[in-house]
Parts: sequence; C-alpha cells; structure tokens
Amino acid sequence: MNIYINDLTVTYDNHPAIHHLTATIAQGEWLGIVGPNGAGKSTLLKAMAGQIEGYEGCIDGLTPESVAYLPQQTQLDTSFPITVFDLVTIGFWQQQGFSTPLSDRQYRQSHNALKVVGLGGFEERLIGTLSGGQLQRSLFARVLLQDQPIILLDEPFNAIDTKTLADLTQVVKQWHQNKRTIIMVTHDLDYVREHCPNVLLLARECVGHGAASDVLSEDNLIRARQVSEAFDGHAAWCPG
Repeated sequence: MNIYINDLTVTYDNHPAIHHLTATIAQGEWLGIVGPNGAGKSTLLKAMAGQIEGYEGCIDGLTPESVAYLPQQTQLDTSFPITVFDLVTIGFWQQQGFSTPLSDRQYRQSHNALKVVGLGGFEERLIGTLSGGQLQRSLFARVLLQDQPIILLDEPFNAIDTKTLADLTQVVKQWHQNKRTIIMVTHDLDYVREHCPNVLLLARECVGHGAASDVLSEDNLIRARQVSEAFDGHAAWCPG
C-alpha cells in the first residue's frame, strides 16, 4: 500500500529536525531523498523504520515489521568479532528471533544472497577485515534476506568503489522491478537524476516532491540551501 506522511514533525531539544512534512509515497516507488546536511533526511528514515518515537503527526502504510532498513555504515561497529555469514543472517531475525537455528533452506538463501552481491566465498571473513565496498555488499545481502516490501537505504553508496556502486545499483533495480518500495537517502544528485524516478527535496520541510527533473531545479536547490542555513538553534519552540 501507499505510505502517507501527514504533518510530521520530529524535534531534538525542542527544535525541529523535520517540520510539518506531508507527503505520499506510492507503493512500488523508487524515491530519492536529498537535501543539505542537517536537512532531516536520516531522521525521516529512522522515524519510518520505527527507531524514533514520540514525533508529532503520523506515518501510515508501514510498520517496522514491513520494513528492511539499511543504516549508514558509521552506525556499525566493525570491531565486533562477527563473520560475514553471521552478519547477513541477522536478516532472518524478524522471522524467528536470534535463538532459533537456521533451517537448511535459510542456509541456502544466505549463501545465495552473498553470491548475488558478489561475496560468495566470504562467509567466514570477519567484518573488520572487509573494505568499505565489501561491507556494503554484505549489508545489502542482509536486506535481501529480510525480504520486505519497503526498503529504506541511508546513504547506501557512500565511499564505495565504482564496481560496487554498479553491482548494488543492479540489486536496487531488481527490487524496483519487483514492485518493492525503495526510499533512498543520498547526497549524490547525479545518481538521483540518473536512477531515481522521484525525489523528495528536504530542508527540514518539504522543498519539492515529484519527478526528479522537476524537483531538482536550480531554484529549488538554492531554496533548500537557504532554508537549511537559516536554522536558528536558539529559536523558540514550535507549538505546531
């Protein structure tokens, strides 16, 4: 079903990270969320993933159980001694929790997911030994195993090599062809123009939402930057 964001406001220390945002995201849409640093892009994804509560307004059409969420790599502790295979199979936790052993079918699915992202044979490698591109491939494999209709990707292509970018883009395109809803935060406007049919330009509030060719105009980008730079950390609390 569609996702409906209605008058969403998310605050930190009584100041809005997202301010009265209203938008509809169609089922099966591939949406790029762009905007200046501090525009609320990652905050929006966390709210949609159920990781932020206590916001004002509402988000309808999804639940945490219907979402596969890929956070930024910086949120992952790569010093933790876990293998690539174990990291990937965390994708099954919503189905069975962490205490139930994997079935033979799930083992096969896990190995196949690693092959799909180009990491066949990496199962026993510790994640701390991986390059940035290899780690991102393993996180995509985990999303594959989550097998959810809504996929949230936070800066999925940040600091990876060109080959990994091309390979993982093919994975995203396959999701899109399978009518999954893909919501992707990225700073790469050239990537969005080339691949994302629709865009939400965010600067705490909605600056533009629609076809990428329409939203990413020079005027809109300037406005987004101006709105973001006008933030006043000492402003009065917004009552609604």
